[in-house]
Amino acid sequence: MTVAVKKVFENAMDLQPIERAELIENLFFSFDQMRNQAIDDAWVTEVESRFAAYDAGKLTATAFEDVMARIRER
Repeated sequence: MTVAVKKVFENAMDLQPIERAELIENLFFSFDQMRNQAIDDAWVTEVESRFAAYDAGKLTATAFEDVMARIRER
């Protein structure tokens, strides 16, 4: 790891978890030059809708372990 990369990493570790997640997402998508903003916007809308439905009690959550077990059964 270069000195510059190490410094960026150290600074990133001072960020809040959500800020680090946003940084990761931005870095990841910086590799994708064909990114479609309309698709990204649609996913944001969908995720926000699902969170709102969960918060309102209209959706329930499934434990990660249960989801993985169902996938392995296929």
